[in-house]
Amino acid sequence: MIPTERASNRSADPVRLNVQAHLSVQQTANTPLRTVLHEDAFNSMLYLERRRSERAQKRFVLARIDLRKSFDGHRKDHELTAVFAALSEVTRETDIVGWYLDRKIIGVIGTELGAASNQLVEQKLVSKFREAFEKTIGRGRSAGVSVSFHFFPEEFREGNEDNSPNITLYPELQKKEDTRKFALSVKRSIDVLGSAAALTVLSPVLALIVLAIKITSKGPVLFKQERLGQYGKPFTVLKFRSMRTDCDSRIHEQYVSQFIAGKVDGKAANGDVAAPVFKLQKDPRITPVGRFLRKTSLDELPQFLNVLRGDMSLVGPRPPIAYEFRAYDVWHRRRVLEIKPGITGLWQVEGRSRTCFDDMVRLDLRYARTWSIWLDLRILLRTPAAVILGDGAH
Repeated sequence: MIPTERASNRSADPVRLNVQAHLSVQQTANTPLRTVLHEDAFNSMLYLERRRSERAQKRFVLARIDLRKSFDGHRKDHELTAVFAALSEVTRETDIVGWYLDRKIIGVIGTELGAASNQLVEQKLVSKFREAFEKTIGRGRSAGVSVSFHFFPEEFREGNEDNSPNITLYPELQKKEDTRKFALSVKRSIDVLGSAAALTVLSPVLALIVLAIKITSKGPVLFKQERLGQYGKPFTVLKFRSMRTDCDSRIHEQYVSQFIAGKVDGKAANGDVAAPVFKLQKDPRITPVGRFLRKTSLDELPQFLNVLRGDMSLVGPRPPIAYEFRAYDVWHRRRVLEIKPGITGLWQVEGRSRTCFDDMVRLDLRYARTWSIWLDLRILLRTPAAVILGDGAH
């Protein structure tokens, strides 16, 4: 019996992307050769299937077959060839078979799942895989082979505490980080030095803000809120409190859900039409001091502490709240995967609150795709002007 792990398993194995030769497996009867993809090619196909699913809204499943406990003998190559031949017999021609992790984890991508439930898909695939492995290596050794299933798009329900995307479905991100190791270390150095310098230089301003909040309203000076960082990892973001302490977050949750869905028309009370904004305007929960802090972005200053701790960077996408993430369309979710969140970014200097949500996400993804140290420096240099002008701030 092949043990199975549910798709909710978030553990990710370290990914090495080494180029290996393709392996062609002869199919039975008059069917053509099946090609077993090497690691780079298989993970490229996984990337393309994700993008296709984002557009077509059709599910697929990634089955990872972990061989590491059962294949370590001198007959490994011969047995692996037999295993792939058996898998070719029990999978469809349209399924994609290859190395998810070279010579350690086999990947099978099953598309066109139709209306079948995740549980039914798992049961059918487990039965087929069990047949293939018992046929080639016997029942005893097949018990050491484990299979995990990962469905895309992922389902995130209200009340689910785990909002993190399944990083197993994004193996190319590890490769990207590996090629950027030096540049990312430079980025981290800039973050530490820049945030420490900002907290030191702005300490008189911080003290004045603390005093103003204390004098004008009851409650703590800092507002703490759980946000999602890179890969959906939760952390506590820090801001100067700009609202009363007896506030209900549902008003913001409802507004943001409508905004993400494109249902905010931007019409003002006087009938004028303006671009819809991401932040709720004329929010009755905000204090007079808080309104000034938000307009000038001074409420964000404590986030330099988040940068020092490594939760955030100086430059990057804004970290979402869990209920925002649950309202995302499938392709929106990539903004919490591609790069670490930041205090400022392309959205802040090019669109800020005037940009519709889809355009905001496109700016975040463009930043992640074209990221460099020089791009960070240009954004940092443009940020003070955006803050001073306050264009689009709410």
